[in-house]
Amino acid sequence: MALKRWTEAKPVEMVPGVVRRTLNYGERTLLSEVTMEAGAVVPWHSHPHEQIGYLISGRLLMEVGDEKMELGPGDTWLIPGGVPHQATAIERSLVIDVFSPVREEYID
Repeated sequence: MALKRWTEAKPVEMVPGVVRRTLNYGERTLLSEVTMEAGAVVPWHSHPHEQIGYLISGRLLMEVGDEKMELGPGDTWLIPGGVPHQATAIERSLVIDVFSPVREEYID
């Protein structure tokens, strides 16, 4: 379906304090929203998908490969497939992520 309401996106707790919603997806891309409570950590991991993220609100410590940076509202990141990364919420944060190809495990 091309049009989807936010209320239709099922919240899924990924790890304690981290909730994602798959907002929409097509054949090649997936759009998700992630809410992270202060102190929550998405631990080191990698996946074959390219990931582009946008921080709407809050502050994150983002680590991608050998890079480490504190990010604020409006900051973005690009994570190539296969590169290890982790994110720590310095304060409550709201993130938008785009994945390509589609992360099948994120389809509700």
